Amino acid sequence: MNEKGDKMHFVNAKGILTNNSGFVGMNIYRGCSHGCIYCDSRSSCYHFTHSFEDIEVKENAPDLLEMALRSKRKKCMIGTGSMSDPYMHCEENLRLTRRCLEIILRYDFGACVQTKSDRILRDMDILEEINKKAKCVVQMTLTTYDDDLCKIIEPNVCNTKRRIEVLGEMQKRGIPTVVWLTPILPFINDTKENITEILNECVGVGVKGIINFGMGLTLREGDREYYFAALDKYFPGLKERYIKRYGNSYELTSPNAKELKEIFYEICHKNEIMSKPDECFKFMNELPDKYEQMSIFDL
Repeated sequence: MNEKGDKMHFVNAKGILTNNSGFVGMNIYRGCSHGCIYCDSRSSCYHFTHSFEDIEVKENAPDLLEMALRSKRKKCMIGTGSMSDPYMHCEENLRLTRRCLEIILRYDFGACVQTKSDRILRDMDILEEINKKAKCVVQMTLTTYDDDLCKIIEPNVCNTKRRIEVLGEMQKRGIPTVVWLTPILPFINDTKENITEILNECVGVGVKGIINFGMGLTLREGDREYYFAALDKYFPGLKERYIKRYGNSYELTSPNAKELKEIFYEICHKNEIMSKPDECFKFMNELPDKYEQMSIFDL
């Protein structure tokens, strides 16, 4: 536990990089302190042997990453943040994410960072240098434009308006951004007003792409129980409504999905924002050849 009261324990990991269908990723931490009520990473299938809020810190992550990149012959994008946010509260003092980004920069790899936190601004200098030498993409999750609702469903992290400011700072420095417009929680944030507000803000800060998987959320064992407990606490009676409509389903699609998807595709198409997940993933995973980059700039 650090001086702020966040629980954490340290481990020496055996490896740091994973390759999933060509996407190379790393998770420096396991677990999270953000407290989002819908987090899929709580699901039992991920086999946590400790409390989700007791953050597992891979203290040898920088050493493992350096060994891996030193021996890796082909440059590629290195992603982080898909399972655990690399800018949780503990990163403020541990600075493991920053050290890993410094290594990515040193070996001329690209970086693709996913977060909900404005702590990423601390590392803007490194992100900017990575983007100049190779490529850097910053991903930000946006779910609700309502500050009061944001405090309920994502209680321990900066609100959406602050995250939009972060996206704006990235735009000023030429760092491309991708937004995760997910999850959309039935009967909570699945309104035309909410989706439209968020999308208009994305347009304003020049987002390159927006990922959405169908205007709903997924629930599985472990995640479902935590989410339903939050519904009982903050939205009395809503759990029963969920059970009646969705039962034990994995995919819970908003009853407003058709209208919301139409708004989503219309705004994205009008503003030339990538809106297909595969297209966004391809962009985030592609590391342009240095020679080709120089040729483009020399034209």
